[in-house]
Amino acid sequence: MRVIILLGMVSLFGDIIYEGARSVSGPFLMILGASAFTIAWVSGLGEFIGYAIRMASGYIADRTGSYWAFTIAGYLLIGAIPLLVFAGSWQVAVMLLLLERLGKAIRSPSKDTILSHAAQQVGRGWGFGIHEALDQVGAVAGPLVFAASLALRGGYGDGFALMVIPFTLLVVSLFLAWRLIPDPVSLEEAHAVKHDEVHTPRILLPYGAFTVFSMAGFLVFPLMAYHFSATSSVPEAQIPVFFAIAMAVDALSALLLGRLYDRIGLKVLVLIPLANIPIAPLAFFFGYQGAFGAAILWGFSMGGQETILRAALADITSIQKRGFAYGIFNTLYGGAWFAGSVFFGFLYGISLSAVSGYAILMQGAALGAFIWLQRITGIGDHKHIPG
Repeated sequence: MRVIILLGMVSLFGDIIYEGARSVSGPFLMILGASAFTIAWVSGLGEFIGYAIRMASGYIADRTGSYWAFTIAGYLLIGAIPLLVFAGSWQVAVMLLLLERLGKAIRSPSKDTILSHAAQQVGRGWGFGIHEALDQVGAVAGPLVFAASLALRGGYGDGFALMVIPFTLLVVSLFLAWRLIPDPVSLEEAHAVKHDEVHTPRILLPYGAFTVFSMAGFLVFPLMAYHFSATSSVPEAQIPVFFAIAMAVDALSALLLGRLYDRIGLKVLVLIPLANIPIAPLAFFFGYQGAFGAAILWGFSMGGQETILRAALADITSIQKRGFAYGIFNTLYGGAWFAGSVFFGFLYGISLSAVSGYAILMQGAALGAFIWLQRITGIGDHKHIPG
């Protein structure tokens, strides 16, 4: 539990830094002279880097066993964000922003692997839930720090300079976690998951399909926010509040669903597509109340994705291949969400009904993948895969 809390604090401080920076990166690059096309292209490239390299980093971490080395190196690259205070051109700023995304790709599979070992002793759902809840505290606090800095000082420099404080706390928390458990694999006995190795390939196929379909049909919040603003269904000043509410629901649902996963197992996965189905219709057709409901369901789904999907993956993969498995999962997760978001944007220009129809179709496919997974694993009778 101490390792889980410390890693949660690392993520909290990390989110304060990079979520805060992401909330202002667009206008900051614009001030430095970047065009709208450049900002959009850089944002897309950053997300691509953040996901595309994870398979490689996870595979190498498994082969070398250097999970802490990858985790520490990846988190140290967050230090590129405070250096933005010295960026005198948009080219330099872009380089620093992309370095941070590279760090996320390097650390994520190894960090999740370490967390999976620690969470095995307290319940994987509960462990990942605690981590996600702490992570979301940082995701809310980071943008608020920059909002306060802008309100008080009227510029971005002070906000980036303040990021030195959470970065220092991040490094201290990371060092303490490493010193506490230098060999995270020792927290989990190898024989506890050896039977998984026989079943893993055929289980990962429906599990991957479930992940791809559920994320390809999951709206990105900026598109919903754009609609709220364009149609005046939500007052402009309240849109950030809706996002903050979604993040709070994310944190609470992570704890709730994590605990539920530990009690009933993979069956809880079905709640993700069931929560996703009403989001688009509520956001686009039911005014202010619908928008509020969509924000709550969006946060609930995010909490489930970040908790259950990561916890369950640890339970269906062997210790020796877990870093690579997390790398594949993160790539599928990010790639499907990115591709789906592009298609959502295309459909939005055609018809709101088409947007809702596509979302419902994808979530229906995710339910089909869940039934496929259920038949292979016997979800109704076993918490994990049959041994």
